Amino acid sequence: MKQPTILYVEDNEYNRKIVRQLLGRTSYRLIETVDGESGVATAFEERPDLILMDVQLPKMSGLDATRALRADERTKDTPIVIITSFAMSGDRERATAAGASGYLAKPYSPRELLAMVRQFLPEETS
Repeated sequence: MKQPTILYVEDNEYNRKIVRQLLGRTSYRLIETVDGESGVATAFEERPDLILMDVQLPKMSGLDATRALRADERTKDTPIVIITSFAMSGDRERATAAGASGYLAKPYSPRELLAMVRQFLPEETS
């Protein structure tokens, strides 16, 4: 069985470190990119099983990146969880309209993030 892969698109090193440590204790493989453009390119190349997408990103917003991934045959069905620190009225609706499969507002607890990940990628239990 192939190790489930998660692509995390996040420009903030502190946030990446937290997720890296959290997922390091799981059976998931984590790939990281720091802007929307590289996130889209990496998704096309790596074909991850799940994408965690920040909204506020350099070069291309997370919502625009999500739209680009939804428009491509290779990634149109890949689950994408939008993560935002600017949780305002209408954000969840905008994320859903862009094609997000899930939505998580910062700050979130490690338990909330793992629950969201496992909703799309159940962990292998041996």
